[in-house]
Amino acid sequence: MAPGSARGGCLLAAALFVAAAGNASAEPLALLADRVITANQDRALVNAAVVVDGDTITFVGSRDEVPSDTPRLDLGDATLMPGMIDAHAHPVTIGPDYQVAHLSNSSATKTLGAAVYLQDLLKAGWTGMRIAGDADVFYGPVDLKRAIDGGTILGPHLAVAAHWISITGGGGDVNFMSPEQRLIADGLVVDGVDEIRKAVREEIKYGSDWIKVLATGAYMSVGDSPKNVSFSPEEFDALMAEARRQGVPVMAHAHATAGIKQAVRGGARSVEHGTFLDDEAIDLLVEHGTWLIPTIYIGDYYYEEGTLREDERNNYYFEHEKPIWMDWLNKAYRKGVKIGVGLDFGQGDPPEAYAEEFRMLLDVGMSHMEAIQAGTRVNAEMLGWDDRGTLAVGKNADVIAVPGNPLQDIGALKQTVLVMIGGKIIKSPNTAEPPEGMLLR
Repeated sequence: MAPGSARGGCLLAAALFVAAAGNASAEPLALLADRVITANQDRALVNAAVVVDGDTITFVGSRDEVPSDTPRLDLGDATLMPGMIDAHAHPVTIGPDYQVAHLSNSSATKTLGAAVYLQDLLKAGWTGMRIAGDADVFYGPVDLKRAIDGGTILGPHLAVAAHWISITGGGGDVNFMSPEQRLIADGLVVDGVDEIRKAVREEIKYGSDWIKVLATGAYMSVGDSPKNVSFSPEEFDALMAEARRQGVPVMAHAHATAGIKQAVRGGARSVEHGTFLDDEAIDLLVEHGTWLIPTIYIGDYYYEEGTLREDERNNYYFEHEKPIWMDWLNKAYRKGVKIGVGLDFGQGDPPEAYAEEFRMLLDVGMSHMEAIQAGTRVNAEMLGWDDRGTLAVGKNADVIAVPGNPLQDIGALKQTVLVMIGGKIIKSPNTAEPPEGMLLR
């Protein structure tokens, strides 16, 4: 899914931890910029300030109301906004040929590389991510979450599904080797109700707080079709029932129309991709309040890069199917489907490319503000992160600033002049960049 990165090797050689990030401020700090996007209002605030005390936002309003003795950081012609949230990430996955790359890289190597990569994304303004399964035989994504939550390293807030659950011959299986080979697939390959229940239980046992199911075939895997539905009704119902019984939400990868409907009716909290929508599928998404994470830009990215094992299929999608899909996404948006930002990228993809998904949402018909909300407030609501996603009193101090005005030029989101997570300043005009390839804590 992503061009490979050598940083994991550098990290293993260095194995250094540096305290490059500032601790949460011991006294209030007023952040000032020419405009403030709170993500819970339809317009930017002007002549405004955001005050942070410790790890919490304590004030959002007119800068004239900030006590004169409060320390200030004035960013000038910039825009303050909530940290961005990617609802579909694969940071442990290495390389575009991800279906075999997991066999030549240990879980530890991939996870250490992912730790550095996540910090690159954090510096680019992504303060939250949902890992939508990863090409790792073990549980590297869960280890990343634990290391971040425990303060061992610094990184974005994570929600994690460690693996994608698939069927024999499905998108999570390895379908291009000879039958003599006995390879470990990059997904959890299960067949039948009992195996499915056990897979869900094992994911939860080892720390997944989401279940990722491949309800249909995929585009970037070999030997299956995105137009095929993977699980029988009995199998899919068993997966949903087990996840529901244990109180864990499900994200359903679904391209095929029937697979989208199966996922929504079954109670999935979000549908990933949703390529072959129709009117009934859209109405179901609205009726059930299911989020749609379309991951649009990745197809464009690999059309330009041309590095996939399945380039021919992706190229056909880009040239023939995407234009039709964009019309359906516009209809879904106009009907009120909750659409969030998700990239589907893996380790090594350039952080600046992530912001291109916002531009894709403009093509769907969203305003600049709606697109920004899709990657902040909307995703936070889907993830159940009530303490972040907007700039409001009492919220967690995940604050970024971008140059200029992203409500006029969405490309401003490709750069950051300030990044703060939990009140800790990771990047600012007054903060030196940490050495390349080192972990932050």
